[in-house]
Formats: sequence, structure tokens, C-alpha cells
Amino acid sequence: MSTDQAQEISASGVTVDVGDATTRYLLYGLLPSWFVPGVADWVMHRRTRIEETAGTKESLIHSLMMAEVGIPIALTLRYEVNPLLLSVQLGGAAVHEATALWDVRTAVKSEREVKPIEQHIHSFLESLPFGALAALMCLHADQVKSLLRGGEGDPDAWRLVPRRRPLSRGYLAGIAAAIGTCVLLPYGEELLRCVRTGRKNDKRNKSNKRNRKGR
Repeated sequence: MSTDQAQEISASGVTVDVGDATTRYLLYGLLPSWFVPGVADWVMHRRTRIEETAGTKESLIHSLMMAEVGIPIALTLRYEVNPLLLSVQLGGAAVHEATALWDVRTAVKSEREVKPIEQHIHSFLESLPFGALAALMCLHADQVKSLLRGGEGDPDAWRLVPRRRPLSRGYLAGIAAAIGTCVLLPYGEELLRCVRTGRKNDKRNKSNKRNRKGR
């Protein structure tokens, strides 16, 4: 932003706290909207009958990816951003991306059709962690510098520090409810469906083998 633009905004009486605006965007924009492609992806798995194709293996990979993203998010909602938390976030994002590649490879090698719309949904699910992390690092540039210095001189650099300004219980309860409704419930149903179908197929295969031996 140029000096003239800054002066114009100041003269108009409009002031913008970029840090506050970015925080609100992360809490009330990006994080809640994350659930939308997650549910959409589950719908695509159901439509392509994941239980009959890629099966339990791919469903377990989905659970792993949710843990890789969910743990850093849960820690960020409860603790201050510092070198330790940034390391967890960066590690989670990197591992999540590697697991996403494994997920797609598993689906493609199976009989399940990964349609273009599902691939587009995946693009959101892969990019959102990096977008959130980039915004968070901009908000906490001092902690990024501390991380690059190995936390030198900061006694709290490598321990979890509770938030000085905790998020409201209402907000945390709302996020927990959204996670239960949009993540745990649908993907738990998917995994259960895959396990049940896998067991039925195993029983059917064993029965067919016995029948062939008896002939």
C-alpha cells in the first residue's frame, strides 16, 4: 500500500487492523469452510462405492489425513503459536501432502473411479492447510524468526504455552460440533461400511474356496 493510499484511508476515518482481520478470517472463514470440501469428498467416495473398490485401506488413509490436519488445528486453538507449534504445523502439512499423494495412488490403482470433480475437491483439501499456515506465519513473523534461530533465547520456544487470550467456549464448542457432524460421523460411517463389506467379501471368498475344494 502506498503512502497516499494510507493517508487517504486515515483521512476517511477508516482504520483496519490487519492482524485482527486475518485472525477473524482464519477462525470464522477458512476453518469453518474447510468442512465443505471434506463432506463433498465423502459424498464422492460414497457415490463411487469405496467399500466395493478401494475398500478399508483407502478409508484408513482418509482417517490418517484427518489426524494429520486435526491435531495441529486442535493445538493451535488451545495454545500460543511458538517454534514448537509451528514445527508441528509445518510437519503436519508436509506429511498430509505426502499422504494425499498416497491416497490418490491407492484410489487410482483400485477399481474406484476418481472423477474430475473429486480431483478438484482434493485441490481444495490440499491447498487449505498451506493457505492457513501461510496466514498464521504472517501473523506470527516473530515466532517464525525464532524458529529459524532454533528458539534461541526463548525459554518457551519448545513447550506448549496455553493461549493468553483463550478462545470462547462457545466457539470451541461450535467447532467441536462441526468436526463431529462433518468429519467424525461421515468418515466413521465410511470406515464402518468398508470394514463390514470387507468381512462379507472375505466370508464369500472362503466359502467359494471350500466349495471348489469339495468338488
